[in-house]
Amino acid sequence: MDSVILAMFAGVIVVGVGLMMIMAMSKKGSRSLKVEEYQKQWLDIEQSIINAKDSRVLQFAVLQADKLLDKALKESGYKGETMGERMTAASRVFSKREAVWASHKLRNRIAHEQSVSINPLIAKKALASFKRALRDLGAI
Repeated sequence: MDSVILAMFAGVIVVGVGLMMIMAMSKKGSRSLKVEEYQKQWLDIEQSIINAKDSRVLQFAVLQADKLLDKALKESGYKGETMGERMTAASRVFSKREAVWASHKLRNRIAHEQSVSINPLIAKKALASFKRALRDLGAI
């Protein structure tokens, strides 16, 4: 009788430890990021548009901000083959989901359409959304 109880207790312990390991391995967004590195890169992006009027300079800043967010998503452990998939996986983290999606869509237009031209206001709005998303992830 005692050996049956002991065997059941051992089984419960093994199952519990196994479940805890599975939960720990599947947890997303738990990796720590090098905040100083992200802050430096973010400041470089912001400084690049301070007096920019040329649409190409503004577009490049949006592309760089999107790239930095994707890097943070990857390094935070969010899974997905595309940035869109990683953003979907992290959607609960973003305080301004629609804004960051709009900024990512702007990035896609810049990358894939030749006739896209943006003004400083649009670029600054997109950068503000990327900045908020990076803060939400704990990158900056």
